[in-house]
Amino acid sequence: MSKLLEYWIYLIPLAVLAYLWWSRRSASTADVAAMLGRQAQIVDVRTSAEFKGNGHSRAINIPLDQLEARAGELDRARPVLVCCETGSRSGFGVSILKRAGFTEVANLGSWRRIHTLLS
Repeated sequence: MSKLLEYWIYLIPLAVLAYLWWSRRSASTADVAAMLGRQAQIVDVRTSAEFKGNGHSRAINIPLDQLEARAGELDRARPVLVCCETGSRSGFGVSILKRAGFTEVANLGSWRRIHTLLS
């Protein structure tokens, strides 16, 4: 038992990292397709400049640093898919929207996925 106690200090950070990785992962293709079938809103949390260069016409651009303040622009009755460049910022965006009371929110990951799924 004493050996286990020596290593607890390492287990807590590993558990936190595992939780963060798990909570930031991208939604499955099946889940995304189901949400799109229910008229999901696509929120791109990249900067305006990033979005302007290659945003999808169906996506709403709300940069991550504005998401909390602008969450009221979204329809709470519809699912929300959040995307960015790689899926990291969108993971934080999902957390922001869940804290704001949105119940059906998923991390789409990279904005490139939407082009694949909607074409």
